[in-house]
Amino acid sequence: MTPKSSAIELAPPEPQALRVGAVISVRDLVHRYQDRTALDGISFDVRPAELFGLLGPNGSGKTTLFRILSTLMLPSAGAAQIAGLDVVREPGSLRRHIGVVFQAQSVDPKLTAHENLWHQGHLYGLRGPALEQRIEEILTRVGLLDRARDRVETFSGGMQRRIELAKGLLHHPEVLLLDEPTTGLDPGARRDLWQYLQLLRDQEHVSVIVTTHLMEEAERCDRLAILNEGKLVALGTPAELTREIGGDVILLEARDPKRLAEQIRSKFRVDASVMDAHVRLEIENGHRFVPDVVEAFPGEIQALSVSKPTLEDVFIHRTGHRFWNEEAASEQKGKKKR
Repeated sequence: MTPKSSAIELAPPEPQALRVGAVISVRDLVHRYQDRTALDGISFDVRPAELFGLLGPNGSGKTTLFRILSTLMLPSAGAAQIAGLDVVREPGSLRRHIGVVFQAQSVDPKLTAHENLWHQGHLYGLRGPALEQRIEEILTRVGLLDRARDRVETFSGGMQRRIELAKGLLHHPEVLLLDEPTTGLDPGARRDLWQYLQLLRDQEHVSVIVTTHLMEEAERCDRLAILNEGKLVALGTPAELTREIGGDVILLEARDPKRLAEQIRSKFRVDASVMDAHVRLEIENGHRFVPDVVEAFPGEIQALSVSKPTLEDVFIHRTGHRFWNEEAASEQKGKKKR
């Protein structure tokens, strides 16, 4: 598997640029597609035995980053290491340290679970009794030993995803990379998958990096890198990121939201923005502020809500716009229905 590349601008990184002790270290990573910059100076570390999420809407750069880390693509500039190995200069050695589960299915449905893993093992030089023992171990781990001799086409979507995981883990990787791993799974299968990823982290000390566009999945991660238009806009634990909002989020529905926002700014000296025909405020003790604003502008507020900050609010706070625009949100809803 040879990475495809256009012209690259790689300079050897300074020794201190990549953090010692990090399982994955990314520094100033850039990737360009002709006139479009997909990654614009991304830097972060993934710690040992950490469940790390790459959260972003479509077009944020997370899939490009995933392809670079999985050695399928060369960056235009910057540096990245996994298990101390450079993704550009040592891809062959690095691949023995990573397991990769792509968004698109990579199992052969006409083969049995055992046959899929047998062929995968051969790719990593595993043979004979050692491979048989490892296949039995990993099928037991994913709860499918009793289905070892059944064709994968007879499995549910969740069971097929577990075979994908088994393939990625067969060679004992230190790092597991997953691209949108719950795509097409029902809620129960999604829950099972995340429980298994947590077991991998806790019991086998595997570092897991997951790309996702789902907020509820991102909240399950130990830490997150939130991407938008190729830039890293937030980095930290879900709790740390939501705490930065510093209070409650209030949404006010009004006939003239722009006018109401101006009035609120003028009277209360607070920041009020207009988003999706709502006035949005981030404020301490929102439940106490609501009666004041309703009384100050009688008849102008048609509906309101007060809520604790979410990762969506963090994204809005950092970028000034919603995670999904209306067109993208409609597209996602249509995919779910299908």
